[in-house]
Amino acid sequence: MEINGNLVDIHRREIYPARIIVNDRKIEQIIRCDHDEQGYILPGLIDSHIHIESSMLNPGSFAIAAVSRGTTAVVSDPHEIANVLGIRGVEYMIEDASKVPLKFYFGAPSCVPATSFESSGAVIDSKGVKDLLARPSVRYLSEMMNFPGVIYGDKEVLKKIDYARKAGKPVDGHAPGLTGDELRKYVSAGISTDHECTTIEEAREKIILGMKILIREGSAARNLDALKSLFKTDPDQIMLCSDDLHPEMLIRGHIDRLVALLISEGYDVFDVIRSCTINPAIHYGLDAGLLKPGDPADFIMVDDLQSMKVRQTWIDGAKVFDDGRVLFGYRSSGAINNFKSSKIKNEDIRIRSETSKLRVIEAFDGDLTTGEILFPVKRGEELSPDLESDILKIVVKDRYRDMKPATAFIKGFGLKNGAFASSVAHDSHNIICIGTSDDDIVSAINAVVEMKGGLAVSKNKKIKILPLPVAGIMSDEPAERVAGEYERLSELVISCGCTMSAPFMTLSFMALLVIPELKISDRGLFDVRIFRNTGLFLD
Repeated sequence: MEINGNLVDIHRREIYPARIIVNDRKIEQIIRCDHDEQGYILPGLIDSHIHIESSMLNPGSFAIAAVSRGTTAVVSDPHEIANVLGIRGVEYMIEDASKVPLKFYFGAPSCVPATSFESSGAVIDSKGVKDLLARPSVRYLSEMMNFPGVIYGDKEVLKKIDYARKAGKPVDGHAPGLTGDELRKYVSAGISTDHECTTIEEAREKIILGMKILIREGSAARNLDALKSLFKTDPDQIMLCSDDLHPEMLIRGHIDRLVALLISEGYDVFDVIRSCTINPAIHYGLDAGLLKPGDPADFIMVDDLQSMKVRQTWIDGAKVFDDGRVLFGYRSSGAINNFKSSKIKNEDIRIRSETSKLRVIEAFDGDLTTGEILFPVKRGEELSPDLESDILKIVVKDRYRDMKPATAFIKGFGLKNGAFASSVAHDSHNIICIGTSDDDIVSAINAVVEMKGGLAVSKNKKIKILPLPVAGIMSDEPAERVAGEYERLSELVISCGCTMSAPFMTLSFMALLVIPELKISDRGLFDVRIFRNTGLFLD
């Protein structure tokens, strides 16, 4: 088989007309040509860190969408489904991924549960991590979010890292804002990457200590603008990743969108493409093709490098996408779940003030971090949302033990009417809801309970839903259908006054207890700065 085009040779740092000879799934020969060719051939793109579950698609549905964007491989952390279903969830992801040609390189989730301060559906201890790392399909230890455990020598945490090192597999990091001596301890334990950098100073300190920086551009956290100057100073030490990418963004662009943006802004073509091909392939030891003789024939053809419009995608010598058509079939592995929650009532979420100062979570658009404000209230009164001050109720209902929900207050969403709820709530994926009235909050949460997982919007108790039957966090429907329904619900929330650009994505991180400052779990408010639960009221 022969494919002709202008080869983007990232090894020689040249672009030239070439003929690629493919035989038995591999590149047999690359022949430089003299005549003009149409289109550009470059290695298939690799997302160096993504939670497939955050696309709300299972692996097969994700793959169908991703190959159309020139993605041929993903380094995937199945942390989300592991928190719902444990090792059984990881096995589901591996099985479903095996049904499609896209190359999934899974990690062993290192933090299940992420903390002990919330209800999760499973535990993966050091023995479970060791067992997963022994599998050829598991290529690395997923992000070690428990950086305090690393720094202070938690034995169970250090065992997991040690098992990865003995298996010869890299350890991913997660250390937002960590600096100085604590960062040095974290890195010296064997942590090799970080995707949480938000400033160039933080990234450079980590690079100096030997970490690779994964520049993240996802649906909720977007750090490309802040970090892209690393392409000029440290091109060998960086990779591109999505981390969390919701379905409506995936169908509009994946890593291809970032490559096109960077090249159009004048960044070096070869350094940009290297960050999502050679760099992750070498770091993680991937059997991904890099357009050399003897490599797997993983490559893409694009019209031009500024737009990166993908014309064809090839994986292991098979054309999997051609001019708008996906060329492989897929049959879902079905649905698995872990959902035991019952419906709630209005009285379950009523709060009466105990002092004159209420702790309120302050959320920010496009940011996973939160702040804390103190809001004046009258001692002894029943507390309701204050729409004029943008103080809304936030409720988390566990779905594993079926306990009474936790209720608190939040500022920053701007909602003026209704409520919206989701069982996509990092990391344990309990039900989380923000609303302007108890009636709508209860209606939205109960709609999620009825579906056993999904998204719901309640406006005057009229319900719109998006079911997520796979672990309560994914669908096996086509990406376009899921994206359409997701956008419809997001637009409905925005029409109710919400000022967040991605309301459901931002909502999902309000329960993430490893990102500062103030968050909420099914057990109540949590102060990440002191890493423990805190009261709703300040004495």
